[in-house]
Amino acid sequence: MDQENKKRYIPSDEEKESLYRKLKEEAEQSGYFLGPDRELVMTLMHGLLVNQERFGYMSCPCRLASGKIDEDRDMICPCDYRDPDLDEYETCYCSLYVSERVAKGEHEVGSIPERRPSREERLAAAEKKETSGKEITGGPAYPVWRCKVCGYLAARDNPPGVCPICKATKERFERFM
Repeated sequence: MDQENKKRYIPSDEEKESLYRKLKEEAEQSGYFLGPDRELVMTLMHGLLVNQERFGYMSCPCRLASGKIDEDRDMICPCDYRDPDLDEYETCYCSLYVSERVAKGEHEVGSIPERRPSREERLAAAEKKETSGKEITGGPAYPVWRCKVCGYLAARDNPPGVCPICKATKERFERFM
């Protein structure tokens, strides 16, 4: 069937609500919060479901996906930029995930800059990785943080706000490596 005759997928309200409940539960279990603007969040649920149907993976609906999973892996929800955006701006790029302060209405979300490198920058980095033969040289690409309560390890620039295992706050993390 050619593209013109292919029926356009439109997720039902039930599908969007089901995805919302699933992501909300997963977020809460891991110490994250979904945005308080229900209308915006449901629009994002729609986009995630459409991208799942279109590409076979839930790419961020606020970014243009290529349809090639290897090129889009960094923007599959939750994207690689969520945690740095939350740390710096208290919201991710599309405002699906927000800080606890934003979720409680104690802080207002403003616009945030796009953190994802351009396609040219991503291709140049991939080419450099191929020619060097190694992705990481000399050690981990990120510091590793250890939860002093349960031992959970997280490799990222800063410790998680809340441990996804035991719910200890970021003050209970120590630099492990």
